[in-house]
Amino acid sequence: MVDCRPSDTPMDPNIKLLPGQGEPLDDPERYRRLVGRLNYLIVTRPDIAFPVSVVSQFINDPRDSHRTVAMRILRYIKKAPGRGLLYEDKGNSKIVYYSNADWAGSPSDRRSSSCYCVLIGGNLISWKSKKQTTVARSTAKAEYHAMTATASEVTWLQQLLKQLQIGDTQGTKLICDNEAALHIASNPVFHERTKHIEIDCHFVREKVFSGEITTEFVHSSDQLANVFTKSLKGPRVDYICNKLGAYDIYTPA
Repeated sequence: MVDCRPSDTPMDPNIKLLPGQGEPLDDPERYRRLVGRLNYLIVTRPDIAFPVSVVSQFINDPRDSHRTVAMRILRYIKKAPGRGLLYEDKGNSKIVYYSNADWAGSPSDRRSSSCYCVLIGGNLISWKSKKQTTVARSTAKAEYHAMTATASEVTWLQQLLKQLQIGDTQGTKLICDNEAALHIASNPVFHERTKHIEIDCHFVREKVFSGEITTEFVHSSDQLANVFTKSLKGPRVDYICNKLGAYDIYTPA
């Protein structure tokens, strides 16, 4: 793939992979080795986290359509091989979480994917994308599940930073692009919209009322966590990477 044609995006936004889609591979071990190496690369390349998570779902029975998507990731890496996270002193130590969910994003079982990313002082330090264990009946439920996972991570990180005596843990922001989920988190009388949401999800509300976190709405166009839940077009990938501090060190000044 050294002489391959570069790609602007790690995955075609119109592609929906399914189990058993296409012809079986002659050498499935080669596919598994490639995906395994890509999983190591996402430690410094958050921009490929979502497509790598997609191709990782077909390790047991890889097909030619799955291999094509994995090869496209390599073509995308070829476009900017020097891209990685750059940590800078931006004059603050505020903790900000972006929470997001892709409702019914999986075409095989219609489960949603939850994700979050954590920035301290404007620098990305942690991110995660995971398929939810149950099928969400609404976007609000999917987003609220994502907020619950994020709030749990907030609690753990706040305790860690307090022990290390670094960072500003007061008023940690949890940013979401779903207004219904934000209303559920802050409104204790929002019963009709919360009957189908499990009791454990109210963990978020407790954190909001205690003041440990503050919620904030962000427009979908400025939702940085989108790169962890869906395939995006080239300009959007570049925009979010710049916001997350993922730069290509070989780009001319």
